[in-house]
Amino acid sequence: MTDTATRSRPGAQIDTTIDYLVPTSRINRRFWAPGKEFNTGIYQPYPVTIRNARLAERPFTLDEHGFCIAQHASAVQDFADPAQIAAYPQEVAEVARMLTGCDYVFCMSGQLRSPVIAGEGYQPPAAEAHVDFNSRTARKVAAALYDKGRPEGPGYDRFIAFSLWRTFSPPPQDWPLALCEGPSVGEEDSVANVKIDVDEIPTGDALYAPIEGEEDMVAATIFKHSPAHRWWYFPDMTRDEVIFIKFHDSDHARAWRAPHTAFHDTSRPDAHIRESYEFRAIAYFEKPR
Repeated sequence: MTDTATRSRPGAQIDTTIDYLVPTSRINRRFWAPGKEFNTGIYQPYPVTIRNARLAERPFTLDEHGFCIAQHASAVQDFADPAQIAAYPQEVAEVARMLTGCDYVFCMSGQLRSPVIAGEGYQPPAAEAHVDFNSRTARKVAAALYDKGRPEGPGYDRFIAFSLWRTFSPPPQDWPLALCEGPSVGEEDSVANVKIDVDEIPTGDALYAPIEGEEDMVAATIFKHSPAHRWWYFPDMTRDEVIFIKFHDSDHARAWRAPHTAFHDTSRPDAHIRESYEFRAIAYFEKPR
């Protein structure tokens, strides 16, 4: 690991590019195969400034920005070891209750990511501005999972679909996570991106052929560019830090989502290959009995 005293220092901001959907893209699907992903949407890089969140005047909060960073030392030493990961959902639930004050957490699943490692449970980092659910998917999934996990529960007034993200490679990382303030993003910037699980990525016309029931499939949200979007990142993350990212908060009076993506930080010559683990879950605020 690079010694802290000799590690290169991050700047106040990075001028780079982020891939956004072009306004003319019409068939927007994400095909997901083991170790591979393919988007049919048409994207192009747009110039953005990503600011150093550690230098911000005020801490980032879930209600104001849609994301936050927190300290959490995990008992997991090897995130690629299924035996160790088995207890991680309990940690996710504990962090969610601490950060949101929710009553119940339904833990879904985790994902390893790396720009270099392929297969064996790893996926590449997402390369475009996105949120993992759209509103319709979030409401549908939240209702189904609550019924599954709490069949005798009192119901809920509010839910937050979220990801708990952490990197376990040493700082600095070559592909940090960029996060966009939710209130800086308009609904007019948003487009549904349907997720389609396959064994192999199709080719040619098969990528765009009609799919029965596509309108009912799980969909993410991808975004068209706007200069109003405000981007941040947390450089030099350690394995004892986590980022809580809102996919969808049913209370839209608060910051209710946070677009995010990986970006290549070429400003740090001593950067390490990023390895990260993200875990999806839903936090519920239940009705009083």
